[in-house]
Amino acid sequence: MSDTFSRADVERVARLARLELTAAEKDLFARQLAGILAYAEQIQRVATDGIEPTSHAGDAAALRDDIVRPSLPREESLAAGPDADASAGLFKVPRVLG
Repeated sequence: MSDTFSRADVERVARLARLELTAAEKDLFARQLAGILAYAEQIQRVATDGIEPTSHAGDAAALRDDIVRPSLPREESLAAGPDADASAGLFKVPRVLG
């Protein structure tokens, strides 16, 4: 992997993504992308021989088995909510999108 990312590379990617960039943005992105590639190359050099692949960062053995048990009754949890609609069985919350 090359750690150089030229202005021409940025222009090519910008054209593919249909982005209009200023000259200053092209220079900035070329420097930033070159830094990202250099860091990726540095990570690839880390010796990982003898290390087993994992799907979790933590120790999966620390997880407990699921135990089925009764939960809080719906009516009781709705009664504790600030703006619940018991007939619909849901909590009302402020709109966060459009």
